[in-house]
Amino acid sequence: MIIETEHLIIRDFQKKDAAGLLEYLSHPRVNCFVGDRLCSVESALAYISNSPKDMLRYAVCLKEDDSIIGDVFALREYTDTFSVGWHFNQRFEGKGLAYEAATGLLDYLFHNIGARRIYGFVEDDNRRSKRLCERLGMRHEGCMKEFISFVCHPDGAPRYEDTCIYAILNKEWKSNRQR
Repeated sequence: MIIETEHLIIRDFQKKDAAGLLEYLSHPRVNCFVGDRLCSVESALAYISNSPKDMLRYAVCLKEDDSIIGDVFALREYTDTFSVGWHFNQRFEGKGLAYEAATGLLDYLFHNIGARRIYGFVEDDNRRSKRLCERLGMRHEGCMKEFISFVCHPDGAPRYEDTCIYAILNKEWKSNRQR
């Protein structure tokens, strides 16, 4: 699968992506991705080859040199409903590339896969992802207080995260894109 945007190519992972993947997943910046932490090129290669079968996970690469700068993913929750998410190398923040990649992913899900509804969970303190969801036209549907724990406090007690849900329907996406 390949999605091409103005500056990016969104494609299946390749073995050559391992070092770039390790660069941004060796120190996840948000707690929900602590479980995706990678510690070696070998673990990055395993991450590439062991993607869950029910998940669409794609490398986001610069068009100019095919270097990986992040990834986007989608999980089919129901026949026509997908949850989405993304990881990006912080060296590329502030350039509009996450928006470009996420727009490409949502376009693909709505137009090629037939998604009716797309949503994403975003930790309340993840301002960049919340802003990205809003730029994509996703609606803030609520915030679940102390929804889940990904990490523990120093004393070992779970640290629960407030988690927001953002969503958009196919008809809303189409309407927003026509403006």
